[in-house]
Amino acid sequence: MRRILTEQELHNLAMNIVGRQLETDGFEFMAINSKPKKNPQYVCLKDKDLHFIVVRNVEYPNDPKTFDVELMEKVKNHAVKFEAKTYFAGVGLSNASDQTLPVYLNEEYIVDYNGLIEI
Repeated sequence: MRRILTEQELHNLAMNIVGRQLETDGFEFMAINSKPKKNPQYVCLKDKDLHFIVVRNVEYPNDPKTFDVELMEKVKNHAVKFEAKTYFAGVGLSNASDQTLPVYLNEEYIVDYNGLIEI
């Protein structure tokens, strides 16, 4: 029987996609928070600089490059206290056979992710 992925599972999938990219790009993980509403999700070091990264799963047909400006300003203001850079990582996830359907467990899906957006 098909099972729709929960919001937490979709968020975890987005976190894994972003986390693999961060690892490949040489980021060192200082803290990881996998709760969707606790920000930032990643606190990382790279080249001795601190980075705060907010990760969001973005449902189709919404644009994964569009972010909540108010939220990101709040995170950025917090990051300034730590002399950290702030980024948004929006990950679009949709059903591979029909983007209007939800993403199902153990079925193919499409990823729309273009990397970090510096705030």
